[in-house]
Amino acid sequence: MIVIRLDRIMADKKMTLRALSDKTGISEVNLSRLKNGHVKAIRFSTLNALCTELKCQPRDLLEFFYDI
Repeated sequence: MIVIRLDRIMADKKMTLRALSDKTGISEVNLSRLKNGHVKAIRFSTLNALCTELKCQPRDLLEFFYDI
């Protein structure tokens, strides 16, 4: 299972959804869906915009868990 950790990075950077939306051009609704894990896919362009603005790597935003 892949989990999006946008909430954690935004908290570390003390950034609001509105501020991130303004800087990336991604709507607050879509950011909220990402933040709350209500998405099944993410576009590379979205991932690129988030990583650019948050100055992070994709591995910082995405975490993989597997069952053994």
